[in-house]
Amino acid sequence: MTIYKAPLDDQRFALFDVLGAEAVLTGLEGGEGHTRDLLDAVLEEAGKLAEQVLAPTNWSGDVEGCRYDKATRTVTTPKGFKEAFEQFAGGGWAGLTMPEAYGGQALPAVLGTATTELFQSGNLAWSLYPLLSEGACHALELHGEEWHRQLYMKPIVEGRWTGTMCLTEPQAGSDLGLLKTRAEPAGKGLHDADLYKISGTKIFISAGEHDLTENIVHLVLARLPDAPAGSRGISMFIVPKFKLNTDGSLGERNSAFAGAIEHKMGIKGSATCVMNFDGAEGYLIGHPHKGLAAMFTMMNAARLAVGVQGLALAERALQNSLNYARERLQSRALSGAKFPDKPADNLLVQPDVRRMLLTQRAFVEGSRLLVLYNALQADIEARATDPAARQKAGELAAFLIPISKGVVTELSIECTKEALQIYGGHGYIGENGMEQFARDARITTLYEGTTGIQAADLLGRKILQLQGVGFKHFLEEISAFCQQHSGDAALRALIGPLAVYAKQWGDMTMKLAQRVQANPEELGAAASDYLYYSGYVALAYLWARSVAAAEAGAQSAAFRQAKRDTASFYFARILPRCLMHQAAIEAGVASLPELA
Repeated sequence: MTIYKAPLDDQRFALFDVLGAEAVLTGLEGGEGHTRDLLDAVLEEAGKLAEQVLAPTNWSGDVEGCRYDKATRTVTTPKGFKEAFEQFAGGGWAGLTMPEAYGGQALPAVLGTATTELFQSGNLAWSLYPLLSEGACHALELHGEEWHRQLYMKPIVEGRWTGTMCLTEPQAGSDLGLLKTRAEPAGKGLHDADLYKISGTKIFISAGEHDLTENIVHLVLARLPDAPAGSRGISMFIVPKFKLNTDGSLGERNSAFAGAIEHKMGIKGSATCVMNFDGAEGYLIGHPHKGLAAMFTMMNAARLAVGVQGLALAERALQNSLNYARERLQSRALSGAKFPDKPADNLLVQPDVRRMLLTQRAFVEGSRLLVLYNALQADIEARATDPAARQKAGELAAFLIPISKGVVTELSIECTKEALQIYGGHGYIGENGMEQFARDARITTLYEGTTGIQAADLLGRKILQLQGVGFKHFLEEISAFCQQHSGDAALRALIGPLAVYAKQWGDMTMKLAQRVQANPEELGAAASDYLYYSGYVALAYLWARSVAAAEAGAQSAAFRQAKRDTASFYFARILPRCLMHQAAIEAGVASLPELA
C-alpha cells in the first residue's frame, strides 16, 4: 500500500507566489470573488477527497479491475468507485469550472487543473470517468445549440451523467481522415432537429461504459453521406447511451453498446471500451463536415489534463520513494557511518539515491508550475477584458499545450522509474505500489496524441505554420524576467544559463525552420528532440521564477532552501540535456537512414 498527502503547500506556492494567480483571476471579467481564500478552501476540500476517498481505492481498483458482462454488454467498476463518484458528484466537483447557467460554479480553469491533479494522484483510473466530461461540456457549450446544452450538458455538470469522446477506429488512430463510421439521415427528432442513425465501431474509448451514472453522452465522429474524403468530411454527433424523452427524462436504450473492454498494461480500474454503434440515434453538433473543430475543443482540454496525469503519478511516486529512502536502512555512507547507533544508514546518505529523488522533485514541482501556467493562460484568454491580452494568452496556451502534454508525461515515466528503482527489488512487487505507478504512467504518453504527435504539433503547427507567435511571447517573457533579475545575487547562477539557453532556443528554431523549408523530412527528424529541448528550457524558466518567488516570500527557511537546492540541481544536472537534443537536431534527417 502507498501513502498520499495532497501537496497543498506547493500548489499554493505555485499558484499564488510564483504565478500571482489571485491578482490575475480577480482582475478578469466575473473574477471579483476568485480570491485566495476561496481557492484555498476549494483546494483543501479537494485534498480531503483525494486522500480519504480516492487514494484508498487506487491499489485495490488495480487488482480488481473492471468486469465486462458479455450477455448484458455492461461494465462493473471496482469496489468503492461508485461510492467515490457519488461523493464527487455530491460535492459539486463535476461542475467546478462549468458555466453557472448550466448548474456549474464557474470557477477558474487553473483551479480545476489544480484539483484535477489531486484527484488523479488519488486514483488515476477512477479519475478517467469524469475526465472527458469536461471536454464534452466545452464542445457542447461552444458548438452545440441551446437545447443540446439544456438536455445533455446540464446533467453532466450536475454529475448525474458523464461524457466521452469517440474518435479512434481500428484502422484510424491519429489519422482521423481514415475513419469509416457513418451517419445516415433519419427524419426529425427532439426539438424538430434532424435525426441521424450512427453506425460504426470505435476503440480505446475511456469510460465508454460503466455503472457510475445513469446515462453516458458519447460525442462521436462520423461521416455524412455527402462527406468529402479525408479529415474535411468529418462531422460530430451527440449519441446518448439512453435516448431522451421530450422532457429530458430517460427513454429507451440506444443502440450504442460496449462490445468489449481492453486488457491493459495499466489503469485497470478504468473501462477502456470497444464501442459498437448499430444505427444509434444521434444529433449533429456544430456544422456538417466541421467535426474536427469541435473535436479539438475537447482534445486541447484533454491533452492538458493528460499532462496533469503525468504530474499526478510522479507526485505520488515521489512521496513514496522519499518516504522509503528515509526509512530503509541499508549499507553505510561512503565517507563513514552517519547513523552509528543503527545497524545501517538510510538510503538518503547515498548520492545516487539523492540524484533520483532530486530528479523527481525537479520534474514534479517544475511540471506543476508548467501546467498551472498553461491553465492560467486559458483563464486569461476566456475572461480578460482586453482583447489583446486574450489573444496573447490564447497563443501562449496553444504553444504550451504540446509541451505540457508531451514533455510532462515523458518525465512522469522517468520519475516513476526512478521511484521504483529506489525501492530496488521491493519496487517490483505489486503490494508496494511502485510498479502500478510505472504501468499507469505509460499510457499518458500515448493517448490524446503520442509524444511524437505532440512534437509534430509543436514544431509543425505552433512554430512553422503559425510562425511561432506563442513561442515569441514566451521568449519575450523569459527575456524580460532575465533583465528584471540581472542584478539579483540570489539568482545569478540561474539567470546567466537561462538567458543563454533561451537565446540558443530561438537561434536553433530559426535555423531549423530554414532546413525544413528546404527539406520537409527535417521536421520529422527534429520534432521529438525539439520538444524535449523546449520542455527543459521552459522548466528552467519556471524554476528560476520559483526561486525568485521563494526569496521574496514568507515561507519557512527550509522551504526556501529546498527550492534553491532543487533549482541548482536542475540547472547543473538536467538542463544540460539540451545539448544532447541540440546535437541530435543538428544531425538532421541524414542520421536516420531509410530501412528496407
